[in-house]
Amino acid sequence: MAWIIKHSRSIFALISLASAAIVPQKPLVAAPHEHSTAKPLPLVVWHGLGDNYKADGLRSIGSLANSTNPGTYTYFIRLDKDPSSDRTATFLGNLTEQVQQVCHDLRTHPTLSRAPAINALGFSQGGQFLRAYIQRCNNPPVHTLITFGSQHNGISEFQNCGDNDWVCKSWDGYLKRNTWTNFVQSRLVPAQYYRNPEDLEGYLENSNFLADINNEREAKNATYKENLKNLRRFVMYMFSEDTTVVPKESAHFAEYNQTSDEVTKLKDRMIYKEDWLGLKWLDAKERLEFKIAEGGHMQLSEELLKDAFRRYFSANAAREDSN
Repeated sequence: MAWIIKHSRSIFALISLASAAIVPQKPLVAAPHEHSTAKPLPLVVWHGLGDNYKADGLRSIGSLANSTNPGTYTYFIRLDKDPSSDRTATFLGNLTEQVQQVCHDLRTHPTLSRAPAINALGFSQGGQFLRAYIQRCNNPPVHTLITFGSQHNGISEFQNCGDNDWVCKSWDGYLKRNTWTNFVQSRLVPAQYYRNPEDLEGYLENSNFLADINNEREAKNATYKENLKNLRRFVMYMFSEDTTVVPKESAHFAEYNQTSDEVTKLKDRMIYKEDWLGLKWLDAKERLEFKIAEGGHMQLSEELLKDAFRRYFSANAAREDSN
């Protein structure tokens, strides 16, 4: 049995809607699990591009988390109580404001706010958004963060166009020419984690989101580093045959040079060597893990998920990591 979490490959059809306002609403409060004495930490899930918090596939994963570790209370992050609007918010919106809303929602949630800590599971772009939550607020604090196919080092292509798909290539060119405009950076979600190694100057000057949470600018945010160092475990899965995320190595914080076709792994980058985020510190404490998931983007097998839930989200795992 396998789940494929929907990840829309076409953001271009929504460009004309970019000026539309996304009005944040308070999330629905999920009912707590009937076993109030459950030992596993609550699990918070942030879905990916083109998905919504009520999607059947996402809910199935929540059920699997509970069957693997009975008593797991799962909360699905949403930016709007309406599933359609929540899906739209994965394409359109200001990420700074979206993360701020999630910080408020988790901090004031009647169940999560009383937990000593939570576990976090991020699918695709939801992974780097959860990392932003940890770095910027982390209340309640995250014990273990797992990300699947996330773009921790950004994307260098908005869409992987076919050789003869000239419409796709035209829109891709348009977005690249206008990526650093305030209009795009404050409205189009994927543009806010766009990072082209051949245009770092434009990225560092204009990126609304990724350059900040990756602490790449000259002025470093010490809180980001200290908050991330509080993780007891940070596990990053990269999909071996991922063609949706370009480059796929971004899932491991690696950098890919399209001109030379060379991949620079995290440990060879300045972000690690100078420890801008605390990743080197986590690695030295054996809290940083790099995993490979076979298959294409967000092709998740039950076996893979159960192994991750059992290994990292069980009550025993929490106790062992805390020792």
